[in-house]
Amino acid sequence: MAAVDPTLAPSAQATGFLDSSVGKKVVMAVTGIVLSGFVTVHMLGNLQSYMGPVPFNHYAELLHTMIHGAGIWVFRAVMVVAVLLHAWMALSLTLANRAARPVGYRATQLQSATLASRTMRWTGSILGSFIKGDAYHNFVTGFQVKWTAAFYIVAQVCLGFHLWHGVWSLTQTLGWSHPRYNVLRRRIAMTLAVLVAGVNISFPIAVLTGLIH
Repeated sequence: MAAVDPTLAPSAQATGFLDSSVGKKVVMAVTGIVLSGFVTVHMLGNLQSYMGPVPFNHYAELLHTMIHGAGIWVFRAVMVVAVLLHAWMALSLTLANRAARPVGYRATQLQSATLASRTMRWTGSILGSFIKGDAYHNFVTGFQVKWTAAFYIVAQVCLGFHLWHGVWSLTQTLGWSHPRYNVLRRRIAMTLAVLVAGVNISFPIAVLTGLIH
């Protein structure tokens, strides 16, 4: 009786794109681009707080009147989907890695990992709990509460670490990793992380010191 080649038999382990680690990483990369774009644009918009209440409130009004008021809801829906997909893929990858990786390998990996990569799941969780969208009055009065300002600063530090490793990782996932470009990739990731987190941290400090009032 001829033996059946196991490679020709239907595999119970066959998986779809989203079930594979590659698929999960691609989804995380794409949603990461969407979320990175959001925090960057949001930071640029909030810079108008330094120009006073009129420009800032016009900016807030523009956001809420796009496409006759429907634009903001479309935008929010896209962001919610992006956040949920990003978190879902991250959790799935974490659980899969824990199940598949031996303890010895994990210990070695932690020694070589950066602080940003080791704290990705924690910074992501903290960021997910901090969603803020205020007009000028709420912007100022909110940051006048010291514990709110402190929590915002902590969230932005987390955002910086998350962006730093996230941008580096997504460029690698999308196939942009090459010895010729790795230094540039690292500089872009670090610059974006420091710029976004640093500018955002300046807002509560400016309110508490009276520069923005």
